[in-house]
Amino acid sequence: MSPRPYRLGQRLLASEQTRIRILNAARELLMASEGFSTFSIDVIAKRADVARMTIYHQFGSKSGLLEALCDSLAMSGGMEQLASAFQQANSLDGLNEYTRIFSHFWEVDRLVMRRLRALAALDPDFEQVIRARDERRRKGLQVIVGRLAEQYGRPAPEALDEVVNVLYTLLSFECFDILASPTRSIPEIASVVQQLAHAALRLKEEQ
Repeated sequence: MSPRPYRLGQRLLASEQTRIRILNAARELLMASEGFSTFSIDVIAKRADVARMTIYHQFGSKSGLLEALCDSLAMSGGMEQLASAFQQANSLDGLNEYTRIFSHFWEVDRLVMRRLRALAALDPDFEQVIRARDERRRKGLQVIVGRLAEQYGRPAPEALDEVVNVLYTLLSFECFDILASPTRSIPEIASVVQQLAHAALRLKEEQ
């Protein structure tokens, strides 16, 4: 038996371990009170004990590293469950599920998320990655609101965009971060957001 497949497996394992070490270093840097503002490929390479070019080999670019970091956060935050929100027979149940999943996601790595979004206001690479992911959240809400309009006749066609904008704001990290507190649990936060979201669906009802 040729040792080649075994050696290939070893190289793949070593590459994956290096990738994880780099992502962990990036996450730790974002959590460091004195270090997150100096987020750079050079600093991450030093923390991960790898060459600068190793990061480019693994991720292609700084944006690629940020995408991979966000993917890792999404996995640990249970974002794979989002499909269940679109599988609900009742679209209002779908909205509630969408809200629950995002409330949990924002909480899992709250400090890292807060600093990622803060840096998005300063760094074009961060801004591009965060904006693209926010746009996915908006598109998901467009689907759910469209289903709500079909099932309940609300919101009215002229209010669709306005309702999506309101729900998009309610389900943002910034809104969650304001509502969250040391004594308020994730289900409690989700319940508050759900109540506000239900109210948003009646924006044009009495006008």
